[in-house]
Amino acid sequence: MVSEGKGRLFRRKDGKYLVYLPKDLAEDSMFPFKGSDTIFVKVSFALGDSKLVIEKLAGE
Repeated sequence: MVSEGKGRLFRRKDGKYLVYLPKDLAEDSMFPFKGSDTIFVKVSFALGDSKLVIEKLAGE
């Protein structure tokens, strides 16, 4: 089971930001997002914290 990995957050030339996840992490049987190539998510963070929270949007 892979429950963590090193990914990357970067800014594209068009100004959009992308988060890349390692394949082993995203394809792990316990990974919480399944069933589609594209999943709509909510991304949040707390001021002063260095963590992002990524949640699947309800009803998506």
